[in-house]
Amino acid sequence: MPSQEPPRRRVPRPARPAGGARPGPGGRPGPAKRRTYRPGPPRGPRKLKLGSPKPRLRFVAFGLSLVVLVFAVRLLQVQAVDASAYTTKADQNRVLKSTIAAERGEITDRSGVPLAASDDAYDITADPSMFAPAFSKASDTPERAAALLAPVLGADQANLVKKLRTPNSRYTVLASRQTPQVWNQIKDLKSVLATKAGKDAAAGGPGTNPLAGVFDEESSKRVYPNGDLAAGILGFVNGTGHGAGGIESMLDKQLAGRNGEISYTQSGGRRVPTGSSSEKPAVPGTDVELTIDRDIQWEAQQAIADQVKKSKADRGYVVVQNARTGEVLAMADAPGFDPNDLSTANSANLGNAALQDAYEPGSVAKIMTMSAVLQQKAASPLTHVVVPNRLHRGDRLFHDDIDHATEYLTLNGVLAKSSNIGTIEAAGHLGSTQAQADKVLYSYLTKFGIGQPTGLAFPGETQGLLAKPQDWSTSQQFTIPFGQGLSLNALQAASVYSTIANGGVRVQPTLIKGTRGPDGRFTPTPAPRTNRVVSPATARTVGTMLESVVGNVEGTGTSAQIPGYRVAGKTGTANRVDPKTGSYRGYTASFAGFAPVDKPQITVYCAIQNPTKGSYFGGSICGPIFKKVMEFSLKTLQVPPTGSAPARLPVTFDPGSGH
Repeated sequence: MPSQEPPRRRVPRPARPAGGARPGPGGRPGPAKRRTYRPGPPRGPRKLKLGSPKPRLRFVAFGLSLVVLVFAVRLLQVQAVDASAYTTKADQNRVLKSTIAAERGEITDRSGVPLAASDDAYDITADPSMFAPAFSKASDTPERAAALLAPVLGADQANLVKKLRTPNSRYTVLASRQTPQVWNQIKDLKSVLATKAGKDAAAGGPGTNPLAGVFDEESSKRVYPNGDLAAGILGFVNGTGHGAGGIESMLDKQLAGRNGEISYTQSGGRRVPTGSSSEKPAVPGTDVELTIDRDIQWEAQQAIADQVKKSKADRGYVVVQNARTGEVLAMADAPGFDPNDLSTANSANLGNAALQDAYEPGSVAKIMTMSAVLQQKAASPLTHVVVPNRLHRGDRLFHDDIDHATEYLTLNGVLAKSSNIGTIEAAGHLGSTQAQADKVLYSYLTKFGIGQPTGLAFPGETQGLLAKPQDWSTSQQFTIPFGQGLSLNALQAASVYSTIANGGVRVQPTLIKGTRGPDGRFTPTPAPRTNRVVSPATARTVGTMLESVVGNVEGTGTSAQIPGYRVAGKTGTANRVDPKTGSYRGYTASFAGFAPVDKPQITVYCAIQNPTKGSYFGGSICGPIFKKVMEFSLKTLQVPPTGSAPARLPVTFDPGSGH
């Protein structure tokens, strides 16, 4: 039987000290024993275990999708939601809009000769936003541009700077209606600066062109080829391009036409040839053809200007009218003005005095009284009229221009010698009472157009003053028959004589013959209104009596005689109301008439206000003007000479003969 041994007891080993040395006897560390490396058998290549790529690919795909989504949303916002806003903003920076000025219509005389026309011109404009530092890359661009432009435009440099610095603006006008030469000078300067700016930019500089934001707009400049000829009729065009007087103002809308508009793409102040553009064409203005004859107008203007200067008068006017049609052939006043250069004009002369001045006509108005007396059969040309040196009526004592002994005149002689007293006596026979006589005379005065608009509708025209007969003062009851106490304008006075020349029918005066539209079609002015004032017989009789004024040696208008033609006329010398004081001071000298008496064609009226040198009588200073203008008009219009002998009506009667 095997022996049984007791189990062995394990004795724990003491811990090894740091460094791996085994402990020595007694537990102390013994000397460290170096272990030698013995390479084992060679191992195979180590295998790397890679992670799955799917999570990372999913992450990258998600990120890219998120970026694309952001871009897509932004693109949708830009191209769909905010497209119009961005387009507008882009257009504001790229597209410029410019006005195409309509060509203003011409004003011509009756033969188509231009009296007012338009020449090519340019408005010099600027885009203030292009002068801002953000665009021009310089803070002093407006000052540099103004310094270059001021001497070319003749403008104030500080004012140009102010315009170029206009905040929140894309458009400003630097100068209007400049000549093509001015714009060419600016364009050349702009081109030189653009080339210089390009070289500067290529060298690394800012490349600033101070005139990049300066542009041009085609416009037109009103010119008057004949200078001051018919200036009072034509008027003028102001700085804004609108008519400011005369026909230019009266027919401004028709003459102006309608402006167009052009928009185009620009970059750096230059038009992009391939860029988008749109254009709304301008509609030219309507041409206006006047009834004025340029040659007759020139003759009338020269004649009145010379006499006003010679007489040192305040002003004067001449009206020439076709007695049959009412057409105004000339309407001249002096002093005048040159509408091409208003800087030298006197503001008091810018209107048309022949239509705008109201004054008392004096004795030229006596033919209206005589016409009424004859038409009412209150007297005849041979009626005897005793004319004392003085005549007491109402509260006044009346007299003629010169003292004289009692005169024995026929009614024809009263008109021929222009007797105030004789006219008062004749007018008294228009009614059984003075009040009735006043009403009858008033009715004829209004039929002749006194106190009524002429019908021209001319700017600033006066219709004169004629009170109702019940409002006539005691003085007016006796002064109105011989042309004091009422007022008219020069055209109204001429129209009175044209009415007698036209057989007693008043034709409303006309100044416009017709218009020609942009399509070239001519539209004549509608026929003027007419009204019969006196019978043909009365008109012929009055014409014969007026012939005595010129043809009889005792008449006051002998200076108006024209060889070869029978002439009817009447002188006038009226007390003049001073417009400054309202009291009588000085005289209005006048002469009116028509020719030939046997077949009247032309009426001429002349008046001179306040002559201060030489004679102030109408026959002396206006008679020669009448003759000069009438003679020229007859020849210009090729009116044949008179073919009949004049009627010789007596001027006086023999009180002892009983006839």
